[in-house]
Amino acid sequence: MRKIFLTATAAMLLFSCNNEDKSVTETNETTASAHRGCASDEVLLRQLKEDPGLAQRMKDIELQTADAIANGRIVNGVMEIPVVFNVLYRTAAENISDAQLQSQIDVLNQDFNAQNADFNTPNNPYSSVRANVGIRFVLDAINRKSTTKSSWGTRDTMKKSNRGGINPTSPTTKLNIWVCTIGGGILGYAQFPGGSSATDGVVLDSKYTGNTGTATYPFNLGRTATHEVGHWMNLRHIWGDATCGSDLVADTPTHNTANYGVPAVGHTSTCAGTPLEMYMNYMDYTDDRGMYMFSNDQKDRMLAIFNVGGSRASFR
Repeated sequence: MRKIFLTATAAMLLFSCNNEDKSVTETNETTASAHRGCASDEVLLRQLKEDPGLAQRMKDIELQTADAIANGRIVNGVMEIPVVFNVLYRTAAENISDAQLQSQIDVLNQDFNAQNADFNTPNNPYSSVRANVGIRFVLDAINRKSTTKSSWGTRDTMKKSNRGGINPTSPTTKLNIWVCTIGGGILGYAQFPGGSSATDGVVLDSKYTGNTGTATYPFNLGRTATHEVGHWMNLRHIWGDATCGSDLVADTPTHNTANYGVPAVGHTSTCAGTPLEMYMNYMDYTDDRGMYMFSNDQKDRMLAIFNVGGSRASFR
């Protein structure tokens, strides 16, 4: 069952700031071993509270995105996005190797270009809408900094040199990825388009970066970055962060909530019409081995932000 694409006004209902801030505290990591933890939505809610103009900017982005998709003005060819890794470490294990960081670039290139080995997984009920997004990621620089912090939370302190972190490098033309210990069972989070350039980018926990070295099962295939870069390119969680919510994408089915682990083939939603869920989508919460595709309409939504007038047009 295809979801109806929301109007920009209705979409803004998703941006309500009335929810209680759920920032991560420094707790143990036991949840990460069982469930994927992405704090992007919680961080967005906090930023909406702190920045009165962000809701309007995001509304404008939704209007531009809908217009770009409706009129077919999608970026042609393959874009190249330079990536800057900012590694913050207290222990040798947190100071992950250049090879592990390069493996993350390799995974992003595979996943965003339909070159991942599991792209053709059999019995995928959504094989007809699998997308080749057509974006190439290029390693631009690696910055490293020793720290005494045992975890950083989700309040963007890792992005500020005056708080012990590393300031972003050219965030309007380069994708900054901070690699550190986040804490609280959070694997990563991203800033959605429209936020401040001073905090723009993606944060990954060092244990869930790349597919070699310290990469930790069941999140050891580099898909945390694929998921978070999807957010950075304006994708929502596939269940819309609400029971039977909308992710603002037309060709993904309605999910009642997040999926964990690797659901069985034929897993259905409890929402109206009980559609087959697209649990293999990168924007669900399944284990790395259970996610292996973006959809065509997700592709259109991501590419729209790079068009002239788009929120990330400076990357062209």
